[in-house]
Amino acid sequence: MEAVPQTMTAITIAEPGGPEVLRPVTAPVPAAGVGEVLIRVAAAGVNRPDVLQRMGRYPVPPGGSPYPGLEVAGTVVAVGPGVTEAMVGQQVCALLAGGGYAEYAVAPAGQCLPVPGGYDLVEAACLPETLFTVWTNLFERAYAVEGDTVLVHGGTSGIGTMAISLCRLFDVTIIVTCGSDDKCAAAQNWGAHHAINYRTQDYVAEVARITGGKGCEAVLDMVGGDYLPRNLQCLAPDGRHVSIAMLGGAKAQIIIPEIMSKRLTITGSTLRPRSVAFKSVVADELARSVWPFVESGQLRPAMDSRFPLTRAADAHARMEEGGHVGKIVLTVE
Repeated sequence: MEAVPQTMTAITIAEPGGPEVLRPVTAPVPAAGVGEVLIRVAAAGVNRPDVLQRMGRYPVPPGGSPYPGLEVAGTVVAVGPGVTEAMVGQQVCALLAGGGYAEYAVAPAGQCLPVPGGYDLVEAACLPETLFTVWTNLFERAYAVEGDTVLVHGGTSGIGTMAISLCRLFDVTIIVTCGSDDKCAAAQNWGAHHAINYRTQDYVAEVARITGGKGCEAVLDMVGGDYLPRNLQCLAPDGRHVSIAMLGGAKAQIIIPEIMSKRLTITGSTLRPRSVAFKSVVADELARSVWPFVESGQLRPAMDSRFPLTRAADAHARMEEGGHVGKIVLTVE
């Protein structure tokens, strides 16, 4: 068992604001509690909720770490009560409720997945948040199955590129929207069957054209606002709409008879506040259904850029300028 230092470098949010409020500080190394492991972090994924937390718009769950960061990969160096010592020394990636922007982080053991030998730990750090999110919302809440056609907004985001990868693996046709022709090309190069430039094309009309007027079985939406009624127009009878963010607004007007006549389902979820028990069940499902593709190398995240941990502000600036394709990651050197 390796020696664990008493202090570490972590990234704190000095005050709500722009990327510049992310600052490295010296902080105590956290201790693994009951059912938890302590991970020496090799890399941490950067996600949109981290940006919202930095801006003061995504509060930390009760008892959560004050440091941002919802996913990491690294080596287990200590375990808390109730966790087998056999986990010490294992390389894992983990979903966190916070605290990933640091040299050490704690995670519930049930939210850890083993990193296969030879798999890049930096890439592994970019799997948990998008994988848990897409799996629970597109394949569980929206019931996407082989032969379905789905619409996913934000095709070159971490969520979008993961959705493309999973749809390819499970024989689901995926249509994505993007904000430029270059991004549409990038999404199709990654594997999207169809990509629509929402700035120059009417995506409702394009979905109708692509599906021969039938519509799609499911929509995964991160935009909200006036996208919601337009998304419902894209759905086939018995279609399912899942909201996971509201970057375009928290309110929408919908036509109730359309929902009734097409028997539509409108649902949504948030991942961070869910219980450890729920997330652990999802991890077990991923281990059975998805992890074989990770172990074979068939599932890897789309990677945009890497920044040292102490340059977290630059990583957030990269995300906010909107030009990224795939995941942005912080590395611990």
